[in-house]
Amino acid sequence: MIWPKKFIHIDMDAFFAAVEQRDHPEYRGKPVIVGGDPRSRSVVSTCSYEARVFGIHSAMPTAQAKRLCPQGIFVHPHFEKYSEASRTVMSILRTYTPLVEQVSMDEAYLDVTENLLKLEDPVALAGLIKQHIFAVTRLTASAGVAPNMFLAKIASDMKKPNGLTEVPPDKVLEFLKDLPVRKLPGVGPKTEAILGRMKLKTCGDLWGVEVRPLYEKLGKWGKGLYRMARGEDDREVNPHWERTQLSAEETFPRDMTEISWLRGKLAELAAHVFHDLQQEGRAGRTVVLKVKYHDFEQITRSQTLSAPPQDWQTIHEIACDLLGKKTSAGKKAIRLLGLGISGLTSKEAQPGPVQKELF
Repeated sequence: MIWPKKFIHIDMDAFFAAVEQRDHPEYRGKPVIVGGDPRSRSVVSTCSYEARVFGIHSAMPTAQAKRLCPQGIFVHPHFEKYSEASRTVMSILRTYTPLVEQVSMDEAYLDVTENLLKLEDPVALAGLIKQHIFAVTRLTASAGVAPNMFLAKIASDMKKPNGLTEVPPDKVLEFLKDLPVRKLPGVGPKTEAILGRMKLKTCGDLWGVEVRPLYEKLGKWGKGLYRMARGEDDREVNPHWERTQLSAEETFPRDMTEISWLRGKLAELAAHVFHDLQQEGRAGRTVVLKVKYHDFEQITRSQTLSAPPQDWQTIHEIACDLLGKKTSAGKKAIRLLGLGISGLTSKEAQPGPVQKELF
């Protein structure tokens, strides 16, 4: 079989929780929730697969996680330990190819079209990489092998934990035909609901749709969705890539004018963004608010702080201030809110005292 390009996506399994279970044998096989005190306003950083069966997931309030799983083991996060494990994993990946793009502490893309072992079979190579990671770290990883990056990412999530899934070039459309749209990167519950109202539940359903209605419902993102559903992705692995902004956004089922509701939504986004910052060991001083009105007019407003925010509440307060003073919220209906932190660097590179732990 001819592979035009060969990509592998490596995704560590329940990374933080897995490190804790590795280092504490008494935690193995039990629901481990990495997060703060359930009596506080903290959120779940990640959890073991044993905890996920109770419906627990990242960014969920730890108080809610405690209600869902009273017997859960709540562990304070140890980010220095996770960072060390991450550096070890990434150094292992670079022994197979210099084309490694790390996108988070526990996730990376590899272009293995040309690899240092000179192996033609990318599936065999992915298997070797998984074995190497486990031998050195005692942690499992799931891998996806595909002819482009986004397909490799989807594939890596198919058989977790410790999975390996291949999408050969001649099986791309077959793989995508019945794949739920929710599996596509960037499609969350709200986008899934919008597509559901359009009777679009699988990638195959999207094949017969024109770009225009997707653009009208989802904006520019609709064009990307149109391409992904057809297996199109021409990105290349960038080993020097480092994102300068981390953000989250949500398109609402209906246009909103109620300020209290919008503030509540900003709280959710702030918690999500702060959680991701902590996971990646990053920090930044500029809070960026994105607003899209009902008529698709889009604006961004920002404020740069003297030091990086050390909790999600600070991000929330700044965002609410920007919303109230520098937008038409309350007067003009809003269809989308986004919130982010820009100017990202590693925590160690930030001046002044920076909180190194999530809680």
